[in-house]
Amino acid sequence: MKIILTGSTGFVGSYFINKYNDEYSINTFSFLNDSFKELDLSNTDTIIHLSALVHQMGGASVEEYERINVLQTLELAKKSKLSGVKHFIFMSTVKVYGEETDIAYNEDTICKPQDDYGKTKLKAEQELKILEDDNFIVSIIRTPIIYGYGVKANIKNLINLVNKAPILPFGKIDNKRSMVYIGNLCHMIDVIIQKQVSGVFLASDDKPLSTTKLIELIARELDKKVYLVKIPFFESFLKLVKPSFHKRLYKSLEVNNSRTKKVLEYQNTYSTDDGVRFMIKDINK
Repeated sequence: MKIILTGSTGFVGSYFINKYNDEYSINTFSFLNDSFKELDLSNTDTIIHLSALVHQMGGASVEEYERINVLQTLELAKKSKLSGVKHFIFMSTVKVYGEETDIAYNEDTICKPQDDYGKTKLKAEQELKILEDDNFIVSIIRTPIIYGYGVKANIKNLINLVNKAPILPFGKIDNKRSMVYIGNLCHMIDVIIQKQVSGVFLASDDKPLSTTKLIELIARELDKKVYLVKIPFFESFLKLVKPSFHKRLYKSLEVNNSRTKKVLEYQNTYSTDDGVRFMIKDINK
């Protein structure tokens, strides 16, 4: 089976290629470095579109999000369809639903994205569904936080913090955060390729974690003795001075992907304990 994959140098793309290069004939395409006009999609069976403009801490314009997440996606999808490609897999995000909430999101939850990243990902999803027909299958995968070797941003910062600080003010946080280990996500992509099934699919590890539990797992795998304490007024202080950090550390963002598992007849390959262990092991190599 011939696959064209975008975002090959990214976190997910590089893992998928390393893991499944013997199973598929995988070629890559970069909107940044390659010529779209010269892209040959003849005899290609499946497109895996991973490249995107994700949330930028330094900020990015609405136009940039629109250009990369919507226009480039549709250009690739339309060319794929005209070239006879049968299957288009689009990596989306749970940000299409909105922000943190105490109610678990599922495949049918009404989407109310709050930021430009989520809004443009949802718009791309909607436009892709319009293109879909019997000869052009579209599979959409919505992910929460992805973790594993090569992880950046919040998880990487948390690992660095646990590595350096023997005492952290994150004790007794009882939120629920869904995450997905990169090995489980890529296994899901593999299953979707094999089954060639359309629809919206939610990727997630089997159980959500609290921030406190995640830090405990990271500390255990780092072999670090970390004391997690609950400091009065710290949460209120953090909410006031760093509201975005407060949301990620104290609020819940849970997904229920039981329908996805039933439709795909799919089970995760790795537990969250496995995922954290492999992530730390690879980082320490």
